[in-house]
Amino acid sequence: MNIPRITIAGLSGGSGKTILSVGIIAAWTNLGKKIAPFKKGPDYIDAGWLALAAGMPCYNLDAFMMEKEQVGLSFITHSMNKDIAVIEGNRGLYDGIDIKGSTSTAELAKLLNSPVILCIDCTKATRTMAAVVLGCLKFDPDVQIKGIVLNRIAGPRHEDVLRKSIEYHCGVPVLGAIPKLKKQNFPERHMGLLPTQEHAWAKDSISAISEKVSKYVDLAEIKKVAYNALKTSFSRSGRQQSVISIQQPAPRIGIVRDSAFQFYYPENIEALISLGAETVFISPFSDSKIPALDAMYIGGGFPETHAKELVEKAAFRQQLKSLAEDGLPIYAECGGLMYLGKELILDGKSYPMADVLPIVFGFSKKPQGHGYTIIKVEKENPYFKTGTEIRGHEFHYSRVLKWTGHENNLVFCMKKGVGFINKKDGVCYKNVLATYTHIHALGTPFWAEALVKNAVAYQKTRRK
Repeated sequence: MNIPRITIAGLSGGSGKTILSVGIIAAWTNLGKKIAPFKKGPDYIDAGWLALAAGMPCYNLDAFMMEKEQVGLSFITHSMNKDIAVIEGNRGLYDGIDIKGSTSTAELAKLLNSPVILCIDCTKATRTMAAVVLGCLKFDPDVQIKGIVLNRIAGPRHEDVLRKSIEYHCGVPVLGAIPKLKKQNFPERHMGLLPTQEHAWAKDSISAISEKVSKYVDLAEIKKVAYNALKTSFSRSGRQQSVISIQQPAPRIGIVRDSAFQFYYPENIEALISLGAETVFISPFSDSKIPALDAMYIGGGFPETHAKELVEKAAFRQQLKSLAEDGLPIYAECGGLMYLGKELILDGKSYPMADVLPIVFGFSKKPQGHGYTIIKVEKENPYFKTGTEIRGHEFHYSRVLKWTGHENNLVFCMKKGVGFINKKDGVCYKNVLATYTHIHALGTPFWAEALVKNAVAYQKTRRK
């Protein structure tokens, strides 16, 4: 593999990695370069901004939810025929789930032999940042930190002291100094940057940050760093995807995608297509009725911010409930789980949802579930074999206020994470399975196989 590449890392979350990554990608894209964007770790929102900046899908690389070989092969596959790959890290450079930092951005950079550009928030600090950078350099000498970008600079004097201190004490070049930016270009909510689907001026924001990065960052030097990346290789091993025998017509899987339901890994949709399914994007906001389908996939998002609009689309909700009762295979994650519930309670007001599952959801100002999950399948269901262990992640502010289902309807046990209720997750009803845990198709390939097989079986009943 000889793909020019860089990893953008930071000292913590909120250090400016996304803005720097978006700016670099957009600036190079504007120059006619084909950029392959990647995001380390479980993330949808940052990935959406990176994808918009590059004009092509952003793929997630995560050593917790998938094997290292899968990470490497995904990187190679999606970097082919591109000029440069830009990988945005998450959290701090060395942050991971264990003391060894096995899931950290640093370990990903080492796996891909990718040089690192370290973005540091310099608010109210000068020479001390040289000590911080020196610590990062010595903490793991195998991590190739090749340049520093100063962020949130107060002025020329601030920049001058930082630049001289870091270059003198650390021997690493400072490749940019970005001043404090006005917040209106990149508004934030409880999950970081707002989703691009909800940001009417997303392209204008990307254009603005591209101009800032082009002005304050030495893109030519960062390009040299990317092109000097070491070669590496990966062996193809592990589980091969099954082949499903499908007769025409192909099963149609509806994917609910709009501003309310927007959290999908591209690989999940691609996995369904690779198995022979036809994917159809639908939305209660644009479709007066649900088209003929053989299965449905409802991803995560923010149904709570669209509660009023979802309530107004009563015909879609009623038809969804009817199809679920008829046995339509439906797989839902997080926001999709909430939409399948009975109602959402927001600020004391009730908003009726699809009423497929007997659940009333409320909301908190603090996350109710946040981080990686490990779930064990304990009970029979249409999608996963009992005894299977699945890795994923959860992030939700919603919580269960009332649930009148049966214990047997909860098919997952949480070995790591919070889940639905009482360390359980996976609400199962007929051919519906809804869960707070998000999965990644590369790490859980049998998910796509199960959904397509269920769609094929339902198609046969629908055609009788």
